Amino acid sequence: MRSAAGQEGEDWPRFLGPRANNTSGETGLLDQWPTNGPPLLWDRAVGTGYGAPSLRGELLVLHHRVADEEIVEAMVAGTGKTVWRHGYPSHFIDPYGYNNGPRCTAWLTSNRCYTLGAEGMLVCLDLATGRLVWQRDTAKDWRVPEAFFGVGSTPLLEGDRLIVMAGGQPNSGVVALDAVTGKTIWESVGRRNWQGVLTTGWRVEKPYEWTGVEKLASYATPVAAVIHGRRHLLCLMRQGLVSVNPTNGVVNFSYWFQSMANDSVNAMCPVVQDDLVLLSAAYYRIGAVLLRVKPDGRTLEEVWRAPAQIPTTMTALRNTPPQPLEVHWNTPVLSQGYLYAFSGRDEPDAQFNCVEFKTGRLMWSRDEKWAKHPPHGSQFPVYGRGSCILADGKLIVLGEGGKLGMFKPSPEKAEEICSFQVSQLGYACWTAPVLSRQRLYLRSEDRLVCFRLAKEDKGSRSGGPR
Repeated sequence: MRSAAGQEGEDWPRFLGPRANNTSGETGLLDQWPTNGPPLLWDRAVGTGYGAPSLRGELLVLHHRVADEEIVEAMVAGTGKTVWRHGYPSHFIDPYGYNNGPRCTAWLTSNRCYTLGAEGMLVCLDLATGRLVWQRDTAKDWRVPEAFFGVGSTPLLEGDRLIVMAGGQPNSGVVALDAVTGKTIWESVGRRNWQGVLTTGWRVEKPYEWTGVEKLASYATPVAAVIHGRRHLLCLMRQGLVSVNPTNGVVNFSYWFQSMANDSVNAMCPVVQDDLVLLSAAYYRIGAVLLRVKPDGRTLEEVWRAPAQIPTTMTALRNTPPQPLEVHWNTPVLSQGYLYAFSGRDEPDAQFNCVEFKTGRLMWSRDEKWAKHPPHGSQFPVYGRGSCILADGKLIVLGEGGKLGMFKPSPEKAEEICSFQVSQLGYACWTAPVLSRQRLYLRSEDRLVCFRLAKEDKGSRSGGPR
């Protein structure tokens, strides 16, 4: 893996990286960082938002909000200098008081850039110039109820089709568009597949009656996987998991997975290995479940679920202890049969856990509790609800207050190799680290930082100032 500039490494062109699982194939990274962290290449102020930067070659693209515009901005990856910008008006106001920027991450191909804004504006740009190719206003093109936290499910490129969790009523929860033209190919998911589904563990277990006002979209990005020789689009919707045929949108199966609380979200992407699919969420002890897809591709069985009984009353909730996996937004790293994940809905109950994938058994837990709702921009000595990626045999962990650490991925114990506070970052760092060409990119709500992680700096002349 070598870029045109001669640097070792690989691209990170999409949400959760080149394999969509928070892992990188890069090697030759520092085994331990200096006390004050690895060499800083550059940092700069950016607009608000929670989306991660995407990288292809020496081009970085960030979707953020500045004043009353959402900006798709391309930068030189090694310096942070602007190459082009494309903007359009945005009037989104987060109803819970969080920032008003985009939540999704750009998808980069060899010649295109796809972004989805907080109000549902879907844009396709020419990657080299930033020129608009096509756009769709999903809120207007489909009947989409207002999302709790803005639009936050990053689209998935599947062959020549862009898969978008539009959330449209009554049966346009997921749509497929021609990636070249933006024209609709199929629409699916909604009343047809959820009507009559048994709402297991949700208030009262009974067949669901569709009302027509449900929010369908979640904040989890669709995952494409081959299971028993068949291609599946696994979409963790607000109501639960749906498998869709990418060719025609036909639903293969549905699995109810929704907290009893109305103000709740599904945000973790499904984790898939062979015929197993893991789901987790943080609200009201819904916990996690591991599902096995049977050879017919249309039926499921539960391998394990924790808790075994989802609490449906406040009394039951108080009597149900925290579970090993109650993942709020970060998608766990699966390595050698073990999951590494931050569990907990809020800062006070955050834990960094290692869980055996096939059994749900907790291997170790590192307590990351801190003050609930810390002040904006604050820094604190724990990770809180962090995010992690796996690269070169190491877990790189970013805490929501800007603490950066390196862990050994081992089920034996939580072994922190080193850590430091990134001086430029503070709460809320809710964007997972991004690694490309031996550079590490970290984002808070208002800054973007780039570090050099190569063991030996061979003088990457495009690497920017030191």
